[in-house]
Amino acid sequence: MYDAADPFSRRAPADGADFAAGFADLRFGVPRRDQLEFFGNRDAAELFDAAVARIEALGGTSVEIDFEPFLTSARLLYEGPWVAERYVAIRDFIEQHPDALHPTTRAIIGNAVKFSAIDTFDAYYRLKALRRAIAPVWDTVDIVMTPTAGTIYRTAEVEADPIRLNSNLGYYTNFLNLLDLCAIAVPAGFQRDGLPFGITLVAPPFRDGALCVLGDAAHRAAVTTMGATRRELPAPRPVRSIVANDAEHSIRVAVCGAHMAGLPLNHQLTERGARLLRVCRPAPHYRLYALTDFAPPRPGMVRSDRGAAIAIEVWELPAERFGSFVDGIPAPLGIGTVMLEDGREVRGFLCESYAVQGARDITALGGWRAFVENS
Repeated sequence: MYDAADPFSRRAPADGADFAAGFADLRFGVPRRDQLEFFGNRDAAELFDAAVARIEALGGTSVEIDFEPFLTSARLLYEGPWVAERYVAIRDFIEQHPDALHPTTRAIIGNAVKFSAIDTFDAYYRLKALRRAIAPVWDTVDIVMTPTAGTIYRTAEVEADPIRLNSNLGYYTNFLNLLDLCAIAVPAGFQRDGLPFGITLVAPPFRDGALCVLGDAAHRAAVTTMGATRRELPAPRPVRSIVANDAEHSIRVAVCGAHMAGLPLNHQLTERGARLLRVCRPAPHYRLYALTDFAPPRPGMVRSDRGAAIAIEVWELPAERFGSFVDGIPAPLGIGTVMLEDGREVRGFLCESYAVQGARDITALGGWRAFVENS
């Protein structure tokens, strides 16, 4: 959820709705065979092949993708200037107590001082180019599936060769943050020695809800217990309660002005967890007026016998946040019942009729966006 106190927080776009409620008819990308790396672990290679087969059995279609741009991006994380971000986070500590850090941690983060501003911009431009190279992948697949790690090491092995082996462990994950992706890692079976294996499902940003649903399905298809506890997995929750707000606990609201996607007040919906359901029109029983005394200007939609079709959006808002949303609506606007063109009724913005006396009638423009674009 958007956090105004966090300078890095972002609002989810209106088109960030979940793309799937299961693997049926879903296309999932897998790295080309020559780009898969298991570091000599045959069990892991077999388990990944089995995981691909299971997802196909659930209705998914596997598509080989070129994984090299992802791998190149991953190398930028520790070999490029982004390590300086970690240095900044603990700068006072590392400079005042350098011996308090684990030697491996100190060796990795200490490399930050060798990078210049020129190196940083050079790497930033390289990353932008890699993001552009990866973008077409999402035109051909819905998600990407990889091993979570190509192999698994004993503690003593990592302590003996920490930098190289940690790099191996991050082979399939170190690119995620740099490429602004979301992901979920789930169990996918056990090696012959009893050690676990997992897969990671990756998608563009703001697809977290769908990944949770897909991850749950992939988990249940692979194992029936909760890790090493041997406890049975709990009964699955209804898909809709995971992907979206359940209809019994949400309210649908028709908006016709500044609350529409991309307009100045849309954040009042998105920061409350609302999602865009549909772009449509109400029944032709309404007229639209421009109330220019507001900042920003707002529309007034009034029921009329001389109504016409007007472009609106229907948003779904968690019921527990509906009250705070309505509380911020100033008179003469309010929430009433709006009839849609298909005859269904939802809550929606309406205006008291006295307020439109002398206001500009913009019904003929077809909607608020057209008014804004022509103002």
